[in-house]
Amino acid sequence: MEIRILYNPAMDELSEEYISAHCPHCDSAAEALTYLLEETDNFRIVCGVHPVTEGHILIIPKSHLSCIGEYPEDVYKEFLTLYQKVSDYLLKEYGSVSSFEHGKFGQTVFHSHIHLLPFKGDLEAIIPEGKEKVTSINNLSELKRIFKKHSGYLFFSIGGDKWVVDVSLIVPRFFRDRFAKELGKPERGNWKEMHLRENGNSEPELEVKRVAAKWKKDNEK
Repeated sequence: MEIRILYNPAMDELSEEYISAHCPHCDSAAEALTYLLEETDNFRIVCGVHPVTEGHILIIPKSHLSCIGEYPEDVYKEFLTLYQKVSDYLLKEYGSVSSFEHGKFGQTVFHSHIHLLPFKGDLEAIIPEGKEKVTSINNLSELKRIFKKHSGYLFFSIGGDKWVVDVSLIVPRFFRDRFAKELGKPERGNWKEMHLRENGNSEPELEVKRVAAKWKKDNEK
């Protein structure tokens, strides 16, 4: 029996090779930046176009930097202000906030993007391998030291607690898959598969529109 494989051009655009050559976070017209919430000199704040859950927001530097640990000091200071602003928004509108960054390790888009989203779980929910696989950090500035020493990291936070994860656990989409599973939406861990199956009336897109409307209302003067 002859097996026919249909060519899907979208698959080429989702390959590592294509993403490396055509960074979706550098191109202001890219789909990844469709739902722009706010823009500053150095950053764009956007709704995750393939959200793990409602309230999933990304902070993305305009410069092609790999992770927070690589930010120049002026960019880092601006980032802290925006990180706090998004955190405050999520706490107000959704009652909780967590964040994560694949600090070069585990990235599927090779341009820094910090994820913030509502999540109330505990450490063991995200790292069931045990507390010995994480190291607590006091503030985000420690990521610079860790990056300089190890050339990368896996960072996440739940509420006000922050950790980096043992790099022996690294796999692509490390945090996306784990947060998606704990939020009861494991099918959203793989953003590439979401991209292929979504349409204009999908639940993720409706969630994004609600987030954008709430952000606009909260920031009206």
